[in-house]
Amino acid sequence: MYILEVNTTFAAAHHLRNYRGRCENLHGHNWRVTARVTAEEPGKEGMVIDFSDLRKAVNLILTELDHTNINEHPYFRTVNPTSENLARFIFDKLNTMIPDCNPEAQVSSVSVEETPGALAIYEPQN
Repeated sequence: MYILEVNTTFAAAHHLRNYRGRCENLHGHNWRVTARVTAEEPGKEGMVIDFSDLRKAVNLILTELDHTNINEHPYFRTVNPTSENLARFIFDKLNTMIPDCNPEAQVSSVSVEETPGALAIYEPQN
């Protein structure tokens, strides 16, 4: 199994709904996102996916969130913008973009780190 990983960041504000504590107030993070793609074999050019293509796809998704109040994003108007839900949102969007790059590659996980050492990982069960 081949595993490729890219890391990138974005800055955004959010507040948690149905939560009692400091995070129910509007606050921001410099989020770190890690996306992992796997494939049994690389493509004919010897790559699972070009790192540049993977990074572009992740950054395209993050453009929707960067320097915004995440709660105002259409998806997060009803979904609580926790790190867990952000990881799932990015995973689902990225999963629709990867087959365009390499039909053999698949997103295996996305992690979202809101502060150093505090991260959520979304990885579907097979």
